[in-house]
Amino acid sequence: MIRQYFAWLRKGLYASATASLILLFVVACGGQNATPSSTQNQQPIKIGFSVSLAGDFSADGKALLMGYQLWQEAVNKHGGLLGRQVKLVYYNDSSDPQQVTTNYQKLIGSDHVDLLLGPFSTLLTVQAAPVAQRYGYALIEGAGTGKKVFNSGFTTLFGASPPSEVYLGAFAQYILSLPAGQRPKTVAYATVDNPFAIPQVEYVKKFFSNGGLKTAFDLPQPYPEEATDVSAIAKQIIHSGADIVVLGTVGVTDSVSFIKTFKEQHYNPKALVATSGPDEGKSFTDAVGVATAEGIMTPQAGWYPGINTYQNSQFVKDYIAKFGGTDQDINSGTVQGYSAAQVLEQAVNTIHSIDNAKLIQELHTGSFNSLQGPVKFDAKGENTEGVLILFQWENGKLTPVYPASEAKASPEYPKNQWPA
Repeated sequence: MIRQYFAWLRKGLYASATASLILLFVVACGGQNATPSSTQNQQPIKIGFSVSLAGDFSADGKALLMGYQLWQEAVNKHGGLLGRQVKLVYYNDSSDPQQVTTNYQKLIGSDHVDLLLGPFSTLLTVQAAPVAQRYGYALIEGAGTGKKVFNSGFTTLFGASPPSEVYLGAFAQYILSLPAGQRPKTVAYATVDNPFAIPQVEYVKKFFSNGGLKTAFDLPQPYPEEATDVSAIAKQIIHSGADIVVLGTVGVTDSVSFIKTFKEQHYNPKALVATSGPDEGKSFTDAVGVATAEGIMTPQAGWYPGINTYQNSQFVKDYIAKFGGTDQDINSGTVQGYSAAQVLEQAVNTIHSIDNAKLIQELHTGSFNSLQGPVKFDAKGENTEGVLILFQWENGKLTPVYPASEAKASPEYPKNQWPA
């Protein structure tokens, strides 16, 4: 930036005789290019993304936005990115895949954003990725971690969170580690029609089948994503009498419907795990009650409030200062958004540039840190370094219980009876 400025200055000194003519020409053209490059480089860096503020993903979309906003405030408080303030430019996609495509086209074509971050969910990320790739933009995201994202041939997409297909691996390993006399014998499965949830359930089915567990119930077809009442499916699970239940859910609504039906019918499996919903902090406990949440499990990608990861203690402080509540209220979507932005910040600082071609190269070769732990991308954009942890609601807190290296409490197994 300084070198460009002095080159401009020397040109002005050596060509003073023509400066007036140049100035007249610039003014005649409207003055759009009259600002020296040094001043241009002080303009904010614009980072664009689409976010679900309405529709099926609105709760998680709002949480994701909170993560991006917390990161923006932290970066700007410390001088910005490359010495420039960060400006977030975003549009509501209302959880609509087609609107996601439109939003990213607008961000690139009309707003001319410098950098991109991802939307919420696998379903919407696979709509954003081809737009980013078409225009040569890196797309760094933390909430689109389904198999479909990474198997679609995108070369400019990078998922800061571990791929979700293996999230339930920690649950399967824990169940199969139980002594033979305690180990459950039967399992029930149900999943929503969503590319985030389906691969997780399929993955754990193979684990349990190989481990000798019998399938007591397996929903023949995934239920529709727009379903808000899954009580009929819950009753089929209850009728199966399965020892443990695996739910492929994508938010609070469907997971809460299952749990409320189980409780009403006095069906208390020895273990109950849901891919999404129980991870949403206060949104979940407000819906089911803290006492009802007790013992429910959910997998997460290497984060909990007290974990000793990159910038986590400051992140938690900033969250509480801005949004109130406690560290237990933090939604995983907020963590995922902040983590993606952390990776973006580190990559930009390493290359000292916001050039997307250089950024893509750095993301393919570099190593990074985040709230969720280490980040290293393979050729498909998957984070191969992330740690997977099984969480359980215990005494009003979502607590890591497996593996032992990360556990802050022992798992409650069998799960306690539902409260009266």
